[in-house]
Amino acid sequence: MAKPKKTPRPKAQTPKGFRDYFGAEVTHRAEMLGKIAAVYHRYGFDALESSGVETVEALGKFLPDVDRPNEGVFAWQEDADEDKPGDWLALRYDLTAPLARVYAQHQNDLPKPYRRYAMGPVWRNEKPGPGRFRQFYQCDADTVGSGSVAADAEICAMLADCLEEVGIERGDYILRVNNRKVLNGVLEVAGLSGDDKEAERGIVLRAIDKLDRLGPEGVRALLGEGRKDESGDFTDGAGLSDGDAEMIMKFVLGNEVVAAELKKLAEPSGAVNPDWEKAYREMVDAIRPTGRGKLSSGYQKLLNQLTCTYLRNIVEGSLVGSEGVEELETIVDLLAAQGYGPDRIVIDPSVVRGLGYYTGPVFEAELTFEIQDEKGRTRNFGSVAGGGRYDDLVKRFTGQEVPATGVSIGVDRLLAALEAKGPLDKVSAGPVVVTVMDKSRMADYQAMVKELRDADIDPNDPSKGKIRAEVYLGNPKNFGNQLKYADKRGSPVAIIEGGDEHEKGVIQIKDLILGAELAEGATLEEYNERPSQYEVPRSDLVAKVREILELYG
Repeated sequence: MAKPKKTPRPKAQTPKGFRDYFGAEVTHRAEMLGKIAAVYHRYGFDALESSGVETVEALGKFLPDVDRPNEGVFAWQEDADEDKPGDWLALRYDLTAPLARVYAQHQNDLPKPYRRYAMGPVWRNEKPGPGRFRQFYQCDADTVGSGSVAADAEICAMLADCLEEVGIERGDYILRVNNRKVLNGVLEVAGLSGDDKEAERGIVLRAIDKLDRLGPEGVRALLGEGRKDESGDFTDGAGLSDGDAEMIMKFVLGNEVVAAELKKLAEPSGAVNPDWEKAYREMVDAIRPTGRGKLSSGYQKLLNQLTCTYLRNIVEGSLVGSEGVEELETIVDLLAAQGYGPDRIVIDPSVVRGLGYYTGPVFEAELTFEIQDEKGRTRNFGSVAGGGRYDDLVKRFTGQEVPATGVSIGVDRLLAALEAKGPLDKVSAGPVVVTVMDKSRMADYQAMVKELRDADIDPNDPSKGKIRAEVYLGNPKNFGNQLKYADKRGSPVAIIEGGDEHEKGVIQIKDLILGAELAEGATLEEYNERPSQYEVPRSDLVAKVREILELYG
């Protein structure tokens, strides 16, 4: 008789495209989310925690870069093997689609406008790559029920505050703002309006969104016949005529064109382009050069103004395009009134955002400091957040247009940015470890740890929290193993109380950080001059631990 086959052991490995997070990583994320939540709360937004699972029908077709709702998500059908299968369900792929469902479902009970923020993991069934995972955190804030451009401006201001709150210095980021209405106006002028042009519009939109990666030449190729990449693969283009393609490129490269012309006009010896002189002379006269190659502080402000004027000329004849430019001008004015000037907010026609549901202003937060990529090349860090207005999303549920605008911060990207700015602690500060010298006296050790946990780290500043502490719960037979455990935990202090100490009413307190430093090569004299272990009265337990913790912040 054959022996039954043993069930194979499962492999202890994370699924492809996922990862595990430990100790300090989780702590850093929680701290950053807390700071962002505080900004959102300060702006009057309320927290919302929606379900991690939605029906595929509720999620809709607005998945990133896919056309069918069951692609790009982790989906399954309830009771799939039954005679009457149930709904198709999916893990949420973002925090915006669930918000639309929540608002439609509970709108009678919610204030109007409804201002909410949400934080949590989302899941996308996409091909993983370096730094690209199938589960990641997002941190969103949205205003639903307000069509005012002031709501869009407020989101931009709040995003700027969030970046500075978590440690991104002013000058290391820029918020780039555009308006999908302006892009729609450009497409209209280029002859791409109408249902029969939907495919071409999609290609154009995706091409513009790849400007940073492909450059102007790559985008221009995709607007025409298509583009062959370095591997030889060919991507079909939108098939636009040279004139229509150039019209769109004028829109995409608006910032560069305006900056170049502005620089020419501002320099005393610069050649004046007659096509620009009439339209911009009045505003250009406001510039006062402060030296060769330098412009006054009004340069960036003027650049935003000229960009809007430039866009207005491009979309001339398009009602929706002109409306979009007016909204951009209003956003700039509203932000300037609050002190958010062009050093932080710029109009950038190249920002289009990839998701199909944006209907008005769109924006991205780009970090401008340089880093070294995995191949050792110097580049800017890039985008860490984005959002915009999506007035049609709730309409899917209600049949009525409900204006909405919001932003999503990529938590993992932002954490990576902070790490690039200055290495974060890889190991979080461990707890004080109370060692066990006598198992029969466990109650005494538990009393010590309770006393530590109840004590403030700094009695003058309770916001620093309580002292972290634990009793060693492994096998206490080998005392050396207890100290090895404390070292692996990153513990700053170990508490020792054997029978002799107990009888005398004292304890030994070992400074593990100093001890490790001395062990690396201190001389006997240095070792004696800087003792790392102290005998103190049992009543001084908390005071001495505080003293040591204060040394290490």
